[in-house]
Amino acid sequence: MAGENSKLDPDTLTKARAAGLDKAVAEFPDCVADAARAAALDLADVPAIDGTTEPWPSMRIRSRR
Repeated sequence: MAGENSKLDPDTLTKARAAGLDKAVAEFPDCVADAARAAALDLADVPAIDGTTEPWPSMRIRSRR
């Protein structure tokens, strides 16, 4: 649940401040912590890209005859 046990760990706090979220951290620390947690969970669902494959379907060339 949102806000439940929301606390910014030092690493997340450092990243949030580096991203320019000082005001958001000061005013809404629970929201920043929840957003960081949600982003970490979403990142876990993203497949790894090895650098040789495209993350989207390749383009197909069509003729206009």
